[in-house]
Amino acid sequence: MRRTASLVLLGLAVFFAALAPLLRYYAYPRLAEVPTGRYQSIVMEAKDATLVDYGTLRPRQVPRVTITQTLKGNAEEARRIKDATGRDVVVWDTLSHAAGPDGAMVSSIPERYVFDAHTQQPVHAGGEHVDGTPVRRDGIEFKWPFGVEKRDYRYFDLMTRTSAPIHYRGTRTFHGLEVYYFEQTVPWTQVPLPRKLPLGISPDTVRQLGLERWYTTRRMFWVDPVTGAPVNGEEVHREELRWTGQPGKEPITAFAGHVTMRPDYLDHTVSLVASQRQLVLLLTTYLPWAFAALAAALLAAALLLEARDRHRNRHHDRRAHATRRAHDGRKPERATPGEGSPSRGGPP
Repeated sequence: MRRTASLVLLGLAVFFAALAPLLRYYAYPRLAEVPTGRYQSIVMEAKDATLVDYGTLRPRQVPRVTITQTLKGNAEEARRIKDATGRDVVVWDTLSHAAGPDGAMVSSIPERYVFDAHTQQPVHAGGEHVDGTPVRRDGIEFKWPFGVEKRDYRYFDLMTRTSAPIHYRGTRTFHGLEVYYFEQTVPWTQVPLPRKLPLGISPDTVRQLGLERWYTTRRMFWVDPVTGAPVNGEEVHREELRWTGQPGKEPITAFAGHVTMRPDYLDHTVSLVASQRQLVLLLTTYLPWAFAALAAALLAAALLLEARDRHRNRHHDRRAHATRRAHDGRKPERATPGEGSPSRGGPP
C-alpha cells in the first residue's frame, strides 16, 4: 500500500514540476493580452498655461487647459483584422480633446492604433491614422509590452507622426509601486495643424496668414514593469505659430504648459494597474513558484514513504531470517535404547 502511495506522490511531483515552467513560458505568453473591448478616459491638466487667442492671434495666460484622452477598443474591427491576418489584435480609437478654461475647444485630434494583443507591436492592417491622415507606426504607443525591460524603446509621437527612442532612466517608487521611469525629448519640429480649431478656423486659414505650427515636448512616463501600463504620464509641452519664410519675426506661442494627470484620475489609474499587476504575477510568479514548491514537497513525501517502506521490509526480513535460523538450530528429541528404561530381551 505504501509503495502505491509513494508512486502516486512521485507522479504528482513530476506533474507539478512540469506544470510550473509550462505555465510561465508557454501559457502566460498566450494568456496575457490586452482586452479588445477596453474603454478608458483620462483627464490631464496644464495649470497657469499659455494659450493663443485665435481671434487676435495673441498668446494669453489662462488658469487651466484641460486635455481629455478617451480610448475605446473597437472589438468588431479587431475581429475583422484577425480573420484577415490570423493574429490577435487590438484596435484603439482614441481622441485627444483640449479645452480652455471656459470649456471651449482648443483642438480635437482623433487617432486609430492597431497593435498585437500580446506583444503590443504595431500591426499594419490598414486603418491606422492620426487626425484622418494615414500613418504607419514604428514602435509602441500608450502601452509598453508585458514584462518591460530596462532598455530604450521606440515610441510613436502623435504630433510629428514619427517614432523616436524613449529612454529608460531608472527604477523608482511611485505611490507604493516599483516602476520604470522613461523620458523622451522631441526637438522643435514643424507639425501639421489640427483639422479642428476654435472659432471655425481651418488649417488653410492659418496657412493663408503665413503661419506654420512648430512643436517640442519633454515626455515622461512611470511604467509598471509587470503589466507595461503607465501609472503616470507628464509632458512639458510647447507649441508655436511661426511666420513662414520669416525666421527673424517673433513667433506666436500657441500653447505652453506642464501637462499632468488630474489627481483623481491618477489615483484610479494606480489602483487599476495594481490590480492587473496581481493577475499577471499570478501567472508569472505566484503559481509557477507554488507549483515548484508543491512538486518538491510531493517528491520529499514520496521519498520518505519509499524509505519507510524499505526500512519496514528490511526489518521484516531480518525477523523472518532470525526466526528461520532459530528454527533450524533446534534438534528433535529421540528415545535411544538403554536410556530411561530396560531394553526388551535384556538381562533382568
